[in-house]
Amino acid sequence: MKRLVYALLGMALLSSCSKDAVRNLDPDETNLYITNKDEAVSFASYHTFALSDSAVVIRNNELVEKVRTDFDAAFIDALAAQMTARGYTRVSHDNNPDLGLTVNRIYNDYSGVIDYYDYWNYYGGYWDPYYWGYPGYSYYPGFFGIYTITDGGVMVDMIDIKNASTSSQLKLIWNGLVRGSGTFGVNRAAGHVNALFAQSPYITTP
Repeated sequence: MKRLVYALLGMALLSSCSKDAVRNLDPDETNLYITNKDEAVSFASYHTFALSDSAVVIRNNELVEKVRTDFDAAFIDALAAQMTARGYTRVSHDNNPDLGLTVNRIYNDYSGVIDYYDYWNYYGGYWDPYYWGYPGYSYYPGFFGIYTITDGGVMVDMIDIKNASTSSQLKLIWNGLVRGSGTFGVNRAAGHVNALFAQSPYITTP
């Protein structure tokens, strides 16, 4: 009997812990941070960078507009601060920067259909023709629902301008992606940038 009680108690505690772990997540813990770099690049060979004061909005792989919301401004300021803290000097776009950084807000819309054809099986009495006063008739409802989901995130691209080829082909040497719930909250912009750079200690210059 004691073993049964202990087992049930253990299961209850395990269930409780697992539920609380999800329910009590801090909003910052729900975000996903991904960084990628060119393994052949020495980030110490760059010393200056240029950074636009607006963000590019890309929806379904198409450039929509350039914007500067409060979130964009906070994110860009935090990005500039991180680059400066790592030893890089910010310069204007026309002052031959070694690096160019862009901030992109990316949105993708996904649509689909949910078929409720078998819904009537669970509520057979409700669909009974006798219910509506039409005995002898059959009725098989085929419900469906159409949904659209928008998936959004913020991506930072770091481009090598110093070694740009004569064919105007610019090389992407690093990027970072932020996704998750509440991504575009103004008060979370600096935390996003800090998390991306925490994953990228190699971004530094003497």
